[in-house]
Amino acid sequence: MNETAFFGTVYLFSILLMMLQLGALVWVIYDVFTKQKRMPDVEKILWVVVAFLFTILGALVYYIVVKRSGKYEEKPGEEENPKDTPQVY
Repeated sequence: MNETAFFGTVYLFSILLMMLQLGALVWVIYDVFTKQKRMPDVEKILWVVVAFLFTILGALVYYIVVKRSGKYEEKPGEEENPKDTPQVY
């Protein structure tokens, strides 16, 4: 393999890795702010910081710790507003 082909391969691999990191970062941020309605705000900020610092590894840990447990996601039958608050139509 000559030098040009080697550096081209490394360049393409690095571009793919950067795209994967960006996708993992965007997924964690999107999921934290749209799907995790019952998660405390401090924990949301913590997960975003973890996603920025450890992109792919942070997304993997987020998936294992938060997504698989489902403890912060609203169930399909749950209401967004509790019954104590008045309903405005």
